[in-house]
Amino acid sequence: MTRKFTTDHEWIDFDGHIATVGITDYAVAQLGDVVFAELPEIGTNVTKGDGCAVVESTKAASDVYAPLTGVITAINQDIVDNPALVNESAQDKAWFFKIEISPDTDMDGLMNSDEYSALIA
Repeated sequence: MTRKFTTDHEWIDFDGHIATVGITDYAVAQLGDVVFAELPEIGTNVTKGDGCAVVESTKAASDVYAPLTGVITAINQDIVDNPALVNESAQDKAWFFKIEISPDTDMDGLMNSDEYSALIA
């Protein structure tokens, strides 16, 4: 799988035409302890840049943006039931949603791990 990152501190794992999306460890560190997650409904059409999920922490609430255009095909109910999982495993088990990527989606602006590391340095 190929992992990319956004300037909004989301990670995206690509598996063919399906993208799994979550927030980075850096985002979690900025947010503090995550206490609530609201995820989009399966079947929702999303456009790159749209807010489509919300995380609330002890410090603030923050939108999670669609990094690509497509259709939500799955959500991670585990983080709705146990938001602390985001704090424990942000870049592994605590993915937020999966998107079936539209064929014409814009991939501009996605970064590799070195580019993302430079951004947050």
